[in-house]
Amino acid sequence: MDLERVIGNSPVKKDSWKTVLTLAYQSLGVVYGDLSTSPLYVYKSTFAEDIQHSETNEEIYGVLSFVFWTLTLIPLLKYVFIVLRADDNGEGGTFALYSLLCRHARISTLPNCQLADEELSAYNKDVILSDNKSSIGSSLKYTLEKHRVLQKMLLILALIGTCMVIGDGVLTPALSGSGVFSAVSGLELSMSKEHHQYVEVPVACAILVFLFSLQHYGTHRVGFLFAPIVITWLLCISAIGLYNIFHWNPHVFKALSPYYMYKFLKKTQKGGWMSLGGILLCITGSEAMYADLGHFSQLSIKIAFTCLVYPSLILAYMGQAAYLSKHHNIESDYRIGFYVSVPEKLRWPVLAIAILAAVVGSQAIITGTFSIIKQCSALGCFPRVKIIHTSSKIHGQIYIPEINWTLMLLCLAITVGFRDTKHMGNASGLAVITVMLVTTCLMSL
Repeated sequence: MDLERVIGNSPVKKDSWKTVLTLAYQSLGVVYGDLSTSPLYVYKSTFAEDIQHSETNEEIYGVLSFVFWTLTLIPLLKYVFIVLRADDNGEGGTFALYSLLCRHARISTLPNCQLADEELSAYNKDVILSDNKSSIGSSLKYTLEKHRVLQKMLLILALIGTCMVIGDGVLTPALSGSGVFSAVSGLELSMSKEHHQYVEVPVACAILVFLFSLQHYGTHRVGFLFAPIVITWLLCISAIGLYNIFHWNPHVFKALSPYYMYKFLKKTQKGGWMSLGGILLCITGSEAMYADLGHFSQLSIKIAFTCLVYPSLILAYMGQAAYLSKHHNIESDYRIGFYVSVPEKLRWPVLAIAILAAVVGSQAIITGTFSIIKQCSALGCFPRVKIIHTSSKIHGQIYIPEINWTLMLLCLAITVGFRDTKHMGNASGLAVITVMLVTTCLMSL
């Protein structure tokens, strides 16, 4: 292997601003589709069973406060400013963290280490680290190296996180909002429930087949194709959010105070705690920022999130809360969803954009699955598969045909078999939370 070429393509080399901005533009079409479509279903899921929207607005203000701080602490603070820095030669994801741990200590239970590695006690990319046995980190390292049980537990933890990412890759394209169900659910406002149930599944399946058929074009082309859709969607929801804020309730920004979270839990009691699962849906897709790191770069992902995605989402949630704070007569469960806050003249165009954006939302986890399968295969944890590099400039942009078509068949099976988005949402929520927990544990180490 040409070491100089490898080092030359490593993140140490600074890309030009043109390259960074191009990658940031592409990342909008690949990484953020899932996260940006969360306003379609967060409020609807939160108010589904356990809490009711009352005249005092304490519930809707409390939910808005929870959503704001959840988006700020997890995607922005945790992933953008902390986790993205833990790249393994440009690669991200659960197995990248495990690989980094193996670089710092001899804890790998996989037969992938070269003989030269045995001479090193710890190393970080090109710089050999010095041992300081008095530090807490060193004592922890030697504890891990000494006990084989702890090493196996670490490997199992990494594999569980990886399996959950792949499982989420199956569930996400079929799931509401993250896939197509919540976008298509906007048709509830325009047709009867009997007709709607016959439209939803065939439309979802057709869109899924189309989505997976595009994957062989590679991240570069798919990113350029999907980015305008996500940008249009983000500008759309932020504009609607601003309109609702100024038209219905300009003082809704006060609900961003953490005090409203306390008032929410104090009033709703047990029901409020149970509804927090719906609030967590606002961060679905956050893990994709790290899993898709190999396809882009740290700086490009950070720029796209902080400059466009984060402010657009905050405005969208504030706008929905502003509208709902002045509308308390909920005829049925979908009346607290996203589309009811959209001006009626814009509802059909927004529905069309939402369906396209929801399709793009599935792209993030599919691309992340390719990267993780590649890492697992390199470490001997997955059978060898054909890996096609779709870019001559970005080493991490890959396509795996076998995984692509397997994911498509599994997605179609789940879409046709489950139909009920609640059960798929519970399964996807479990997968997302487990991945985040594994990432937190490995990142802490």
